[in-house]
Amino acid sequence: MAERWDRARVLALATDPASQRAAQALACGGSWPLTGAAGGNALWGECQGTAATPYRTAIELSGPAYRCSCPSRKSPCKHAVALLLLWADGAAMVAHYAPPAWAASWLNTHAAESSNAPAKDPAEPADPKAALRRAEQREERVASGLAELDRWLCDQVRQGLAASQQAGYRHWDDIAARMVDAQAPGLAERLRALAAVPHSGPGWEGRLLAEYALLRLLAVAYREQAALPPPLRDTVRSRIGFTVRRADVLAAGRPVRDHWQVLGRRDLDQERLRVRRVWLRGRTSGRHALVLSFAAAGQSLDDSLTVGTGADAELVFYPAAIPMRALIAARHDEIRLDPPPGEEVAELLASWAKALGEDPWLDSWPAVLAATPARSPGPCLFDASGDALPLHPGAGGCWTLFALSGGHPLTVAGEWTPRGLWPLTAWDEGGMAVPL
Repeated sequence: MAERWDRARVLALATDPASQRAAQALACGGSWPLTGAAGGNALWGECQGTAATPYRTAIELSGPAYRCSCPSRKSPCKHAVALLLLWADGAAMVAHYAPPAWAASWLNTHAAESSNAPAKDPAEPADPKAALRRAEQREERVASGLAELDRWLCDQVRQGLAASQQAGYRHWDDIAARMVDAQAPGLAERLRALAAVPHSGPGWEGRLLAEYALLRLLAVAYREQAALPPPLRDTVRSRIGFTVRRADVLAAGRPVRDHWQVLGRRDLDQERLRVRRVWLRGRTSGRHALVLSFAAAGQSLDDSLTVGTGADAELVFYPAAIPMRALIAARHDEIRLDPPPGEEVAELLASWAKALGEDPWLDSWPAVLAATPARSPGPCLFDASGDALPLHPGAGGCWTLFALSGGHPLTVAGEWTPRGLWPLTAWDEGGMAVPL
């Protein structure tokens, strides 16, 4: 059987604090009349709820991956987290080398899908000349689409922004669809996000105009990309939607080995795709890294990086003006690390300003602050020197953060954005990481 995890690692898998609380309430033997360890790398169990039929939960530990008969759309659901807590607490589980049919069916199907999963990168082109022609055609389509975007942006400014609050989503969807046709998906995603700006509260006009300016700057930068330094050119192409093959990143990049601490994670829904953003920081190098994983609707995201844990690993960074997105090239041992040192507000803002000078299209920046939560004059964090940062209005009430603090300083990790800090993780006085 795989080495048992500790409770902190299990609780970090929960999607939110409510799931943590529900799972801990279920993690008692009375709720699980049947539990078992299937082979050496899987768990299964039946949890008795209010319905006549118990909920059936199966977990494949190496992923991890989860399956439960409950109606929850969360992954993992509270039953999966509770079953893992039972296992982590040392609960006796019957060793079933032939698990029940319902568990065996899913475990076998999952194993087959994993072994037959297509490679993440496309294969090398069979006809290099044809591939070169397609690449040239795409450049032409992107250039044509950006010329149209440039005209559209000029029209928006010429007409004024007053009508934007009455414009429906189609106002931005039409130009976004044109960018999809031009094979510039990064621009399409950014344009669709603009529909929410006119309804984002006071100051929306300035935010919308700033977004228009950044889009035009991106169009001009692409047109003049031959004159740009290579790292900035890579950033421009990435923002437009050009991708780099994982194999090429791993082959060309220089691995950075460090003790990488998992600071926080955030899950986002994009069209039919779910995206997980995991922030890491190297204890020796001090570098930040962003590891992305993707999953189709209904499928599990990568849970191999658990908030609050650390890993001795080698990371390779994508080329960019500010290399932050990374791939894990090799992973050695999982390690325990103390809470990360927090910085002051002035240090964070100075690093953010420097980063914007190198990549003006940045919309988030990793933050680790030593600060105290406060409710006045608005939800914020203030440091020992009295400087404060607002919390992002979309992050909710952040009640877990305020309860954890109790009015005292703590270490908080999150994403700093132009609209405020989105807190992701806090460390309590005992040094335990608590996802927010």
